Amino acid sequence: MALVNEQETYKVIGACMKVHKALGCGFLESVYQEALEKELKKQAIPFIRHKKLKILYDGLPLDKFFVADFVCFESLIVEIKAATFLHKSNFDQVINYLKATESEVGLLVNFGESSLKWKRFVNSNTSN
Repeated sequence: MALVNEQETYKVIGACMKVHKALGCGFLESVYQEALEKELKKQAIPFIRHKKLKILYDGLPLDKFFVADFVCFESLIVEIKAATFLHKSNFDQVINYLKATESEVGLLVNFGESSLKWKRFVNSNTSN
């Protein structure tokens, strides 16, 4: 059984690895966002940076919204961090993005450690 958005996720993680390899850790999140944007363009990975995500309640959109760092391939939410370690609230953020938007897959990527760390989340509420 194939993973949801497996190839797309693999490509985005590869782009993140290339950025981390070039820059290492220690920069602000905004530096990694800009570098990742350049790398996604270079690799022809379709994306929208700082995309507003509608929040649905009972099937209706709210006035409030989330802003994802990137949405790649029109459906893969990518949230990046530059922290020495990730908190539970960082995981919760991506999970909430998935639940509220009914998106299928999200990635949380941390550039702030000596080795790139990432976690893939799947919204089980959208699975068939």
